[in-house]
Amino acid sequence: MTVRRLDRAGGDPLWKQLQEDLVRRLRSGEFDDAFPGELALVEEYAVSRHTVRQALGQLRTDGLIVAERGRQPRVATAPEIRQPMGALYSLFSSVEESGLPQHSVVRALDLRADGVVAARLDLEGSIPLLYLERLRYAGDEPLALDRVWLPAALAEPLLNADFTHTSLYNELAERTGINLDHGREDIRAMNPSPAERALLHCPDDAAVFSIIRQGTAQNRPVEWRHTIVRGDRFALSAEFSAHTGYRLTSSPNTTALTKAW
Repeated sequence: MTVRRLDRAGGDPLWKQLQEDLVRRLRSGEFDDAFPGELALVEEYAVSRHTVRQALGQLRTDGLIVAERGRQPRVATAPEIRQPMGALYSLFSSVEESGLPQHSVVRALDLRADGVVAARLDLEGSIPLLYLERLRYAGDEPLALDRVWLPAALAEPLLNADFTHTSLYNELAERTGINLDHGREDIRAMNPSPAERALLHCPDDAAVFSIIRQGTAQNRPVEWRHTIVRGDRFALSAEFSAHTGYRLTSSPNTTALTKAW
C-alpha cells in the first residue's frame, strides 16, 4: 500500500487530492480484492469523514466504485457486454461474442390488440398483434427484458417458434420471408420499476438502458420493441476520428439487422 501525502498548504482541495490518489491506487489493482471503508480512509489519510465522502462521491459519479447506503464501497465491475453504436446490431450476437452463453425465458407469446402500439405500426387500433416477451440471459444472470409487437397478419407463424435460444429476426426470415432492412432506436437511461428490477436482478443503485426500436421492411413498419437492459452489465461504444468526427449514423451494411435480437 502506497498512500500519497496530501498537500495541505494549498493547491487542490483535500477531497480532490484524495480522489485522485484513490484513482491511482484503484488502477494499480490495489483494491481488486476489497475497497477500504470510510473509516479506514479517514485513518490512512488523516482527513475528516466529510472529505472522504466527497472523494467517494466523485468516484461513484465516475462509475469507478459502487457505494450503497450502509455498505462498504466496492470497485465497480466492467460491463460484460459492449455494443457498438452507429450500426444496426444484434444483442444476440454481442452476448455470444463476449463468450457468455445466452438463452431466453419466454414470458409471453400470443396474439392481442393494443391500440397504442398499433398506431405506431400505422395500423388500426383493433388489428391483432403478435406479442413476444422474453427475459434475456447472458450467462447465469438476466441481462434484458425484451418486449416486441408485430402485425399478426405477417408474424402469426412465429407462434410455433421456440425463442429460448434463437433470434427473432432469424425466425421471422425463415418462417415468413420478411427481412428487416431499416430501423430507428431511441436510447435513454432510466430507473426500472420495482418489478423490472426484481426480474433483472438489478442492483439497487444501478440504472437501466431503455431502448425503443421500430423496424421496417421495404418501408413498412414491421416491429415495435421496448427493451430494458441492465446498465451494470451493458455498455454502448462509439468511434470517432479527426476526419469523420463522431459517427452515430447507421452502417451501410444492414445485414446485421437480419440476425439481431
